Amino acid sequence: MSALLEHVMSPEVRPFAIAAAMILIVGSIEVVSMLVGASLSEMLGTNIDFGHPSDNGVINAISWINVGGVPLLIFLLLLLGAFSITGFLIQDIARMVAGPLPATLASVGAVAVSIPLVRAASRGIARVIPKDESYAVGLGDLVGRVGEVVIGPLDQGPPGRVSVADIHGNRHFVWAVAAPSSSPLPQGTMVLLVDRAGPRFVAVKADDELKPSKPTLSS
Repeated sequence: MSALLEHVMSPEVRPFAIAAAMILIVGSIEVVSMLVGASLSEMLGTNIDFGHPSDNGVINAISWINVGGVPLLIFLLLLLGAFSITGFLIQDIARMVAGPLPATLASVGAVAVSIPLVRAASRGIARVIPKDESYAVGLGDLVGRVGEVVIGPLDQGPPGRVSVADIHGNRHFVWAVAAPSSSPLPQGTMVLLVDRAGPRFVAVKADDELKPSKPTLSS
């Protein structure tokens, strides 16, 4: 065990060990934030819209890697993971051939290899994960829409999840709490999003006339 720890913390692989440790730290923060009714991924994902062209070359470069196709937190974890794994592999191969490379040189090689890997992986993930938000429609445009409680019940405590479609029919899964005057809204309840505070929506039970009609066999 001590030999493994000594290998992982040796100077030539230290940047890659730090990247691996950051994955554990960021993942733990995300789990804790969700338990208290927040989400690190949503807080990061609402700061910059990487999906649109920008005058900032750095943002355009990040957009090319496809950060706009997946939540920013997932992109960061992919990048850290690819950098860490690639760096350890580079040093292991170099050690078998001649000897470990300087950490700086190995880090440059790991970054060069990681970028196309992350771009390909993020494109694949973007095809299968549900989107919490759309770049075509702002979260504020979902106020006034009717959705269904998918993780509940909704009350005045920690938020649950509501599935709601925007005007284009794109499905969103948003955090929501019940209005102060509302009784708990169990899973499966159709609700009306009446307000928003940051990434959280405020919901009330939808009146019958607002509920979408159930599809028939003919339709």
